[in-house]
Amino acid sequence: MLPLLRAATGFSPAMRIFQKTSSLQQIRNLNLLECNSKELLEKYGVAIQEFKVLDNSSKDDQLLNQFDCPEYVVKAQILAGGRGKGAFDSGFKGGVHLTKKKEEVLSLTKQMIGHRLITKQTPKSGILVKKVMVARSVNITRETYLSIVLDREHNGPVLIASPAGGMDIEAVAEKTPEKIKTVPLDLDKPIPQNVLTDIAKFLEFKGECVARAAGEIQKLFDLFKAVDATQIEINPLAETDTGEVISVDAKLNFDDNAEYRQKEIFALHTAEEDTDPREVEAAQNNLNYVAMDGNIGCLVNGAGLAMATMDIIKLNGGEPANFLDVGGGVKENQVLKAFQIVTSDPKVKAILVNVFGGIVNCATIANGVVAASKTLNLQVPLIVRLEGTNVDAARKILKDSGLAIQTAVDLDDAAHKAVAALH
Repeated sequence: MLPLLRAATGFSPAMRIFQKTSSLQQIRNLNLLECNSKELLEKYGVAIQEFKVLDNSSKDDQLLNQFDCPEYVVKAQILAGGRGKGAFDSGFKGGVHLTKKKEEVLSLTKQMIGHRLITKQTPKSGILVKKVMVARSVNITRETYLSIVLDREHNGPVLIASPAGGMDIEAVAEKTPEKIKTVPLDLDKPIPQNVLTDIAKFLEFKGECVARAAGEIQKLFDLFKAVDATQIEINPLAETDTGEVISVDAKLNFDDNAEYRQKEIFALHTAEEDTDPREVEAAQNNLNYVAMDGNIGCLVNGAGLAMATMDIIKLNGGEPANFLDVGGGVKENQVLKAFQIVTSDPKVKAILVNVFGGIVNCATIANGVVAASKTLNLQVPLIVRLEGTNVDAARKILKDSGLAIQTAVDLDDAAHKAVAALH
């Protein structure tokens, strides 16, 4: 179940540090490209490298002419890690390059934009690159790790710090836990100065860099609160040969529930940057969908019930094809859209609908199921288990439809029938 949760919630390494001690929950997050994250950091006074964003437009030359650096870092912008070791569908190697020649920046950019970058974290076909960030290269003498994440056990934000920056923070936490420091934070107050200094010293900053690091940490917390972030991860928070303390690489996540307050930030998101178009389509219809490797499609209301449904499918010898939570306020048109998304997966050979009618009316689901089956001319076996509000009327709707819909008395019966329908 844990790998599923990671996929469904988008947990970062920092958030997974708490998995052994915290309750797991479903979280839906907006992710931003690195260049957009850095724009936010810059807006709130966080020290970062100077940078420009190129997109193969006529403005690229003008932007570069205003940007003189001893050395440039050229980075493809996609929502995936491992860019430096990635390869493009054209055969060009590497999504991150260094060059001291300004004229080479445009050449590198043209080899990235318009091509799909394939890394260990992308689909096999890669992700289309539409933007490239060009940043001033800095001479880093030390790398540290800093993140602020929401944690249920602490009922609020927690700061995670490590002097072992630039590394896999999960491996650091497992092999050298003494190099991880966690500090609960109060959303209503600034971080006390003595705590800031203690964190900076734990990160092994010395001399004047202690105060600089402390100031950067407070600015990051101010940003965290101002933008309704669920996570800010800086890896590395670096010290340079000139004594700067800067955020070199940034990852920010935002709670979807804050969209009405953070419209400018959410406007930065483009659907094309997501790795699975079905997830994009689901989100546009207020559905939560994550594709999996099995052949039994699932349509369930509630994340917990959805995960329990997938567990019982596996216990009965089957494999779920997806995680799909239609939520508590689902309408008939959303049921149709859910069926369209599930059946767009060619691996799906049977569909299991499992709905407990609390807020949702079972009759609404039944009407949606019947309408979807007729509209799509559904050809795969369909098993439906309904319980709760208006369930008797819902069962009558299914029975009177004249469709070959199998009903189930409980969840175990539904899973058994779904698996049996494959044979």
